[in-house]
Amino acid sequence: MRKTHLFLAACFAATLAACGQSADSPETSEEQAASEGEYERGPHNGRMLRDGDFAIEITVFEDGVPPEYRLYAYRDNEPVDPETVRARVLITRLDGEKTTFEFEPEQDYLRGQGVLVEPHSFDVVVVANEGDNSHRWAFESYEGRVTISDEAARAAGIRTETVGPQQVGETVEIIGRVELDPSGSAEVGAKFPGTVMSLHANLGDRVARGALLARVESSSSLQTYPIYAPISGVITQRKTNIGDIADSDPMFVISDPSRTVATFPIFPRDIERVRPGQSVLIRGLEGQRAQGSRIRDFLPLAEVSSQAVTARASLPNRDGFWRPGMAVRGLVSVDQRRVPLAVRTDAIQQFRDFRVVFAKIGETYEVRMLELGQEGPEWTEVLSGIDAGTIYASENSYVIKADIEKSGASHDH
Repeated sequence: MRKTHLFLAACFAATLAACGQSADSPETSEEQAASEGEYERGPHNGRMLRDGDFAIEITVFEDGVPPEYRLYAYRDNEPVDPETVRARVLITRLDGEKTTFEFEPEQDYLRGQGVLVEPHSFDVVVVANEGDNSHRWAFESYEGRVTISDEAARAAGIRTETVGPQQVGETVEIIGRVELDPSGSAEVGAKFPGTVMSLHANLGDRVARGALLARVESSSSLQTYPIYAPISGVITQRKTNIGDIADSDPMFVISDPSRTVATFPIFPRDIERVRPGQSVLIRGLEGQRAQGSRIRDFLPLAEVSSQAVTARASLPNRDGFWRPGMAVRGLVSVDQRRVPLAVRTDAIQQFRDFRVVFAKIGETYEVRMLELGQEGPEWTEVLSGIDAGTIYASENSYVIKADIEKSGASHDH
């Protein structure tokens, strides 16, 4: 089983040793609660940070405004005038970037001076001064973050690339369906005409290469001989029964379900723009699964009534996701332009309301919320959200998303 090491979510992270303590105070209930995997909520649904009879409730407010910190001060659980409190919040991101937020009193809270940029995933230090009293807390606030050892990542097929300039193509959308690749199928017949004496495989059975399929008694020699599977795959057709006379017609058809193709009718309006060798991004009609490929070839004949020509694109299907007969949508890259920042289209995942990739720092992966431009089947333009030179998961990034969802590293303040 693949070994992963998961970070706990922000709201379930262990508090650092300094959390909830002043220079000479004992450990507080805030630290104890965090170490047990939860923390105290305040009246504004924020995290309560306590130090003796003084407390700060830290919240992230993003209702109709860019995300910002808001702090509420309390003494003996009663609100404290924000004019009497000075506060500062320092956040340190996974890549070491540090940002300090100063605060100004406003109404009944202290308002952070600056936008809290996504992702909201960092180590946090809060310092508050009230009169001659100074208070300090530290805690982890992680989201969209998971640690996977390099060995486990390789085993899961996770590959990385670096964000940088790429050629991004204009696209044409085409609709088609999944079919078994004819080159991945085999018809199995009798070597010599004769009577079918026994059958050892049925429709839908998965067989290995060399598996016994049937025995036939030769009409000429009256000797019984075996028939074996020439390839591994699934029995998609069985055209014989015991007692039948096997002749030149196939008795079985075996198909490899991992070898599928996407077929697309290309209508006259697009026939001059879509060509073999062009990149195509293949998606289901629903869901987020996408897979890059290339237009492999065209069938030689056009359909008489529509004048459409069938294009085929390879669709490797190792995990069995693509089922023959499934409708798919293809985005064919038909024009190219160079953009300063791009990521692999296959790497993009949906995370909350964002489209993201997962940056890699050490053995830790973390979401980067992207503003995207032109989307091509192989590369997608990035307008903001990730820096040039960032290493990110370019293949099998859905494995990382699944680990994050399993760990519970959700958006919570």
